[in-house]
Amino acid sequence: MYTLLSGLYKYMFQKDEYCILILGLDNAGKTTFLEQSKTRFNKNYKGMSLSKITTTVGLNIGTVDVGKARLMFWDLGGQEELQSLWDKYYAECHGVIYVIDSTDEERLSESKEAFEKVVSSEALDGVPILVLANKQDVEGLAFLKVQVNKQARWN
Repeated sequence: MYTLLSGLYKYMFQKDEYCILILGLDNAGKTTFLEQSKTRFNKNYKGMSLSKITTTVGLNIGTVDVGKARLMFWDLGGQEELQSLWDKYYAECHGVIYVIDSTDEERLSESKEAFEKVVSSEALDGVPILVLANKQDVEGLAFLKVQVNKQARWN
């Protein structure tokens, strides 16, 4: 009887879970994006002070409930040494958010190379990828804003 009731409860109230990877170079704003998302979508989540966010070593996990879906965000560290671990998470993910620091013109080619490695993976065939040009609100520094609006792609 317990198994029947437990199964019925799960069927009625359990949310579908989707895993979303947040990738990009270090200091692109991946963890800040995650914290802002958790603050916006989780009513009782106060969030951490944005000034206390440091470089991610390993990963941060955040959960956001949207309607009948539960999104589990995996914010992976973007240092060059950690990028080799990204592909270990591809098989489990349902989507990818690739974050670019639009103020860092010097590392744009490095970010492009990392992005190309991500999209060339066969494990991500059919997986939706969102490219997020972050830090567009920084006055006078948003180099990528003009580039993306004119071309809608990388050169």
